[in-house]
Amino acid sequence: MSQLPPESFEVPVIDISPYVLGGSPQEQARVAAEIDDACSRVGFIQIRGHGIPAEVAGGLAGAMDDFFALPMEAKNEYRVAGANRGYSPPKSESLSLSLGVESATRMNDFFEAFNIGIEARSFTDLDLSEADYGINVWPDVEKFRARIESYYTHAARVARTLTTIFDDALGLTPGFFDSITDHSIDVLRMNNYALPEGTVTLDGELKGMGEHTDFGLVTVLWADQVEGLQVLGSDQRWHDVWPEDDALLVNLGDLTAQLTNDRWMSTLHRVAPPVVNGTIKRRRSVAFFHDGNVDAVIETLPSFFDESGLAYEPVSVRDHIKAKLAGSRQGKSNTAAGREAERVRVAAQLEATS
Repeated sequence: MSQLPPESFEVPVIDISPYVLGGSPQEQARVAAEIDDACSRVGFIQIRGHGIPAEVAGGLAGAMDDFFALPMEAKNEYRVAGANRGYSPPKSESLSLSLGVESATRMNDFFEAFNIGIEARSFTDLDLSEADYGINVWPDVEKFRARIESYYTHAARVARTLTTIFDDALGLTPGFFDSITDHSIDVLRMNNYALPEGTVTLDGELKGMGEHTDFGLVTVLWADQVEGLQVLGSDQRWHDVWPEDDALLVNLGDLTAQLTNDRWMSTLHRVAPPVVNGTIKRRRSVAFFHDGNVDAVIETLPSFFDESGLAYEPVSVRDHIKAKLAGSRQGKSNTAAGREAERVRVAAQLEATS
């Protein structure tokens, strides 16, 4: 696998262990400054020192392999209509529609996925609706739930560590992100890029996962070291990204971009079919989405208004997530993502002329 030259697009690698292990104020300030720089320039980060044991990540990978190896008829038993839970088969989604970007072929993303997440009933002191969260379904696969829940617990800890760093990096009152995430919609999505390995001729419209931004505050991503993930740089061109050894990928979601008025970027990304020398390579990824409280209203913080007063319109987490999911999973084009959709169009024009 060839490496990008030093002057090309780069995803910064940051060791967050001073926040995980309780480093000195000076060490934490250095990490916060590095996070601010990375989020301002790229919107994607590689993190080390996250504290997730190798055996936990290995258990996650093994559980995924066991589930996705099931026959399609068995996997389809875990489809959950109208909820962001359970199984999604290949070509049942189109992530680009979450931005309102039309594809020549709808619902053409070839990944398959399995989702679990926090349930409303987990927050016993609050009157929340499962319609906003979802009830988990668990496959009849040996130790699947235990292995997935073990990783989920660690990923949730990492996401909350990151938002603590965000408070410091943005100069916010300590605990700001806690105040909008104490009953956050959190989802763990396991993706399997499901074309069989081997030599294949791909339809030009077939995508691993269409271009999109993530919906919420921050995403923590475990992934194989296999090409496929592409990130849109500030040059409006797509760049290949894969995790380094022992690193997790982290990217910001729409709601953090809206809080900061795009000072921190919700970076567009996509997954190309993982083809190396004309041969399909299997690729897996697991995204932990930390999306915020369902009833929180997200609006640009006053310190991030630009000189003209331009800012994002306030939106509830519930309404934002609903509109994005209606695009990706129900084929209803999202009309509220104008800034992101324009970036996709510019990148497509450059790609067509290069």
